[in-house]
Amino acid sequence: MDLQVGLWQKQSMKLAMTQELKQAIEVLQFSSQELMSFLEEKTAENPLIELSNTHIKLVDSRFSGLYRMKGQKKSQEKNWIEQIPEQIETLPDYLISQLNMKSLPKTVAEAVKVYAGHLDANGYLAITAPEAAQIAQIPVEDAEKGLEILQTLDPAGIGARSLQECLLIQIKRDPDAPTHAAELIGSHFLEFAEKKWKGIAKKMDISMQEIQQAADYIQTLNPRPGAGFSHETPQYIVPDLMVKNSGGELELFLVEGQVPRVRFNEDYSSMLKLSGDAQAVRYLKEKTQEYHWIQKSIESRKETLLKVGKALLEKQRDFFLYGKGHLKPLTMKEVSDAIGMHESTVSRAVREKYIETPFGTFPLKQFFTTALPVRSGTREEAASSAEIKNQIATLVNREDKRKPLSDQTIVTLLNKKGFEISRRTVAKYREQLGIPSSAKRKRYE
Repeated sequence: MDLQVGLWQKQSMKLAMTQELKQAIEVLQFSSQELMSFLEEKTAENPLIELSNTHIKLVDSRFSGLYRMKGQKKSQEKNWIEQIPEQIETLPDYLISQLNMKSLPKTVAEAVKVYAGHLDANGYLAITAPEAAQIAQIPVEDAEKGLEILQTLDPAGIGARSLQECLLIQIKRDPDAPTHAAELIGSHFLEFAEKKWKGIAKKMDISMQEIQQAADYIQTLNPRPGAGFSHETPQYIVPDLMVKNSGGELELFLVEGQVPRVRFNEDYSSMLKLSGDAQAVRYLKEKTQEYHWIQKSIESRKETLLKVGKALLEKQRDFFLYGKGHLKPLTMKEVSDAIGMHESTVSRAVREKYIETPFGTFPLKQFFTTALPVRSGTREEAASSAEIKNQIATLVNREDKRKPLSDQTIVTLLNKKGFEISRRTVAKYREQLGIPSSAKRKRYE
């Protein structure tokens, strides 16, 4: 074997992931909220970047001395009142307030207070009686009595340690509960939940109609008695694109008001230039370059979003004109070919982005659906998965609940309408729609 040592030149081509490209990709896939956080972070790091919050108004201008015109006093008072935070009563506070109307030993009351502080968001108890006794430094017997007291308080079902116990507490407190409801939940909970009612009917020697009556009642009970006291801050969806229908003509707009504009801080830049410090000038050059990168990335994001939006407008025109039932099969590859961009770019562009339409606000990803074959006379066409799901939901809504449609029956009915679909696909779509199986949908009346 002839081995030689030497130097040779070799020319090759490869794609290098530059800092600018990496940042542009990140900015493209940001949602409006994520982009806002990113810009705030960059503003804190780069003194040459300023955010212009032109869409944000001052909360209170009563003391500015600029608004003293007649007719504004009442509106200002109203706005001021609306800014007073809501006084929210927590679940522990509500439970403890009920103890004032009961004459309880101090140790038992202490146990109830400990339990009130150890309930989860749904009102279920997260600790045991021995644990509560240890926390309150009281006998276990008093802790157990405290649990009994807790479960008599409102809302009904509070302090349960399982769904089964939660339902039982509510049933036992209701004098109008059906005769067999407590036994069904207490002794046959799993079988009842899985709708194995024939075996239950035989064991309890009751009719299926009586079980159905109890089941209808149990459906009215609250499985999450503490949820009404949950005060989470709502997460609002901010659309990135908007479509308007003006007499059959569709118009696409980019929603920009939610993200502040990025401006260059000329004052700080001038100050560094005048300093004459070489290190300061080098720092200025670096931060100026970063500013231009961010500006370019944001503009690129806007352009890409508009391109994707226009492609969706063209390919899903019927949806924007007539609504949900008219969504057509569409892949990201089709959109990427239409706008001359890579499929991965389209995927990043639609991530966590929303579009406001005349029929509501939808995620952009919803407009990409798989295609299923459908026969239309002598032609072979395609239907979207969303259209098939809509057909399945319609069939189930119209079925006789005493004889619900099986998955195979749904397949047969869809085949008659021209949709070529398998039983496995029907089962998958039914589960995605949250529709139980035919056995669990059956009613006994």
